[in-house]
Amino acid sequence: MENLDHLLQGFADVVAPMNLLLALIGVLVGTAVGVLPGIGPAMTVALLLPITYGMEPVQAFIMFAGIFYGGMYGGSTTSILLNTPGESSSVVTAIEGNKMAKSGRAAQALATAAIGSFVAGTIGTLLLVFVTPVVVDFAVSLGAPDYFALMLLSFFAVTSVLGASRIRGLISLLLGLTIGLVGIDAVSGQQRLTLGIPQLADGIDVVVVAVAIFAVGEALWVAAHLRRKPVEVIPVGRPWMGKKDWKRSWKPWLRGTAFGFPFGALPAGGAEIPTFLSYATEKRLTKHPEEFGKGAIEGVAGPEAANNASAAGTLVPMLAIGLPTNATAAVMLAAFQSYGIQPGPLLFERESSLVWVLIASLFIGNLLLLLLNLPLAPAWAKLLQIPRPYLYGGILFFASMGAYAVNAQPLDLFLLLLLGLLGFAMRRFGLPILPLIIGVILGPRAELQGRRSLQLSGGELSGLVGGPVSYVVYAAIVLMLGWPLVRRFVVRPLRERSA
Repeated sequence: MENLDHLLQGFADVVAPMNLLLALIGVLVGTAVGVLPGIGPAMTVALLLPITYGMEPVQAFIMFAGIFYGGMYGGSTTSILLNTPGESSSVVTAIEGNKMAKSGRAAQALATAAIGSFVAGTIGTLLLVFVTPVVVDFAVSLGAPDYFALMLLSFFAVTSVLGASRIRGLISLLLGLTIGLVGIDAVSGQQRLTLGIPQLADGIDVVVVAVAIFAVGEALWVAAHLRRKPVEVIPVGRPWMGKKDWKRSWKPWLRGTAFGFPFGALPAGGAEIPTFLSYATEKRLTKHPEEFGKGAIEGVAGPEAANNASAAGTLVPMLAIGLPTNATAAVMLAAFQSYGIQPGPLLFERESSLVWVLIASLFIGNLLLLLLNLPLAPAWAKLLQIPRPYLYGGILFFASMGAYAVNAQPLDLFLLLLLGLLGFAMRRFGLPILPLIIGVILGPRAELQGRRSLQLSGGELSGLVGGPVSYVVYAAIVLMLGWPLVRRFVVRPLRERSA
């Protein structure tokens, strides 16, 4: 009941006219940037993060909530009309959504994606209200060894679960950890990897890293593969759904939400697994199996709901423990840190009003998203016709302005280019980006907790093992790392014998 009182107070703060305007601007800008081809929610949030600088934290996070959900929805428009997913979690939406669009049902595909996003986002945010305080109570009981173990789990999870190669995931993670080491050692006060440059004593700002790796790296990659001919956008009218479409969509929306939220809250759970599970479930349960692969509305409704519910789920560990589970949550964590706010178990105590304003803003932003995107879908479709050179030239300009605005240091522009080239190289050689971002953000914190644990134990390695939580986490890490060997040398021979 106390949580509902806090939430109502958060709504009271959000519904002020200026705050509603900021939420509206966030939704519009987030959707507009998210709709552009090849740009996912993480890149949208990273690119727009600097525009919240100079605002009060409450106003900044109200706008940020709109950007967050707007960016999430924008990717579905690109997937349906262009068959160009902005990120891996939108791939499943493209499978059936683009087929629907090509068969003249783009309006229905966009409508079920928008309404499904609203339903899943609302239920997911409501679950966030009740689940997060419980996780906070659990997190308060954790010690330094437990936090160190959880961060190790995040490192191994993002490198093991994501991408086709664990080696590439580990290389990306090591790059991120190295970037995170730049600056002054928090314990000894010694400078590390600063190359004698005074401006690097405070480290490389996470916002600069995120904007460089996502925006600049993507722009350089697209420029290297640029096609001069304009993309062909499937025309769309105003989204609407008939009675039959509603009947076929509402159950997939709910099932997709049930898949998405728990996976979003898991370390490296992300939205990829629940969207594929949702698609597979709808394909199995549908009464119209002949339509799958040719444009089944269930194949859009379920995965899109799972994607947005997962987005709400990612905020649970991010707010309660300070652990981001995907790239978008990692950039949001950087936003908190840019205001000197550290997410974790003490966040609800120290910044209670800010947290509940943010959660209330998610409800408001989600509603605005639905009200705006149904009538504005034709306008978003026209954005897809912007020539790529102008589009990515503009992205580079705004990325440079945003990076410079962080510290007003010319060095940041040089770092932006250098890290942007790194992002380009990572795409060229198939290195996943998320482990690098997680390494930059969590690396220094994992080091601090690990060294704190060793100090408490007098340097004994046993100090890295705390209570039952750390035992369970280390067991999960061993299982995660050992499963490929078990599958290869135990499971596969057993299957071959049985066959």
